[in-house]
Amino acid sequence: MGSNIEIQTATAVATKAKVGRGKQLWKAIKKDWQLYTLLLLPLVHYLIFRYIPMYGIIIAFRRYQPGGPVYGSQWVGTRYFQMFLRDQGFWRAFRNNIILSVEYLVISFPFPIIFALLLNELKNLKFKKFVQTVSYLPHFISTVVVVGMIKEILSPSVGVVNMVLKNLIGKTIDFVSEPGWFRPIYIASGIWQHLGWNSIIYLAALSGINPELYEAARIDGANRFQQMKYVTIPGIMPTVMVLLILNIGSLMAVGFEKILLLYNPQTYETADVISTFLYRMGLTMNNYSYGAAVGLFESIISVILLTTANYLSRKFTDSSLW
Repeated sequence: MGSNIEIQTATAVATKAKVGRGKQLWKAIKKDWQLYTLLLLPLVHYLIFRYIPMYGIIIAFRRYQPGGPVYGSQWVGTRYFQMFLRDQGFWRAFRNNIILSVEYLVISFPFPIIFALLLNELKNLKFKKFVQTVSYLPHFISTVVVVGMIKEILSPSVGVVNMVLKNLIGKTIDFVSEPGWFRPIYIASGIWQHLGWNSIIYLAALSGINPELYEAARIDGANRFQQMKYVTIPGIMPTVMVLLILNIGSLMAVGFEKILLLYNPQTYETADVISTFLYRMGLTMNNYSYGAAVGLFESIISVILLTTANYLSRKFTDSSLW
């Protein structure tokens, strides 16, 4: 009898708390409804272009043919999953995807942090703003333009790099057609394009560090390097870990547009990734069910990576997304 009363009491308290939170949320919405209205467009965008299309995943388990029923005409179960798991082209793309993503993450991730730390040490505000502006600009250049610039600079006939090489060693290199050069080109151009933009969030985190911590460090005799080591870096570490988790979660989603524009059949050996493989099989060859199966597999791997990275971060650093 006593246990039933306790259960009922706990249920009533939980219900009352839930109602109270609901009232508080409604009051907050009524108070700042203009701000919440700004969320409508992003929410509608995600609803229409992210969540509703999820229902189309069903064609990964059904035979779909252009001109037929929208969600396929025949249930085939895991047939398409078995097909791509036996496809050597898929495993080549999967291997390239992992290698390119890990290399890009390991090499490029520290650069914005280092850049933000260096900018934070600049005392000349005009020069600091100039450097920030110059570093941000490449982010706003279209991917098509960036790839065009890369091809022009590395062109074996008129490219600046090959002109220098010809004068130095007497020969040129067709970088864009060499499989071994694809990853360095992709990583280097990505760092150049996104360095300044990716450093913004770290600069924001640096501005939130309590100045009294620096004063206390100076009183204790710490030089600028020691202040950076013991005050600045620990101060931005939660931000670093959250961004690292997000980057690990998106390891499978490498830059599809840049790779599609930059690669060619000669560089498939190192350049072909899951997204480009999916594009060729699903859209170019009209095998939509096969492409949907590959895309679903890629999404599952991304969820596993994100969840694992979040768990490890929460366990070892006390910083996590949830």
